[in-house]
Amino acid sequence: MEKLMEILEEIRPEADFENCKTLIDDGVLDSFDVMSIISELGDEFEIEIKPADVIPANFNSAEAMWEMVKRLQNK
Repeated sequence: MEKLMEILEEIRPEADFENCKTLIDDGVLDSFDVMSIISELGDEFEIEIKPADVIPANFNSAEAMWEMVKRLQNK
């Protein structure tokens, strides 16, 4: 989770990843941010995030992203 937070803060330093649960719904992250996150997570955690995984529920919070990473690592 620590590495995930580093990645997120690098991509969007002004966002409150600790507390925000509506990163996509409230427009905190845009589509370019999401693509950057997908690329970084894939490289860092050696996972493949497929188009079916690119839904707001998986990117609305740091916790949701971390759950997705763990789930994809176990595949």
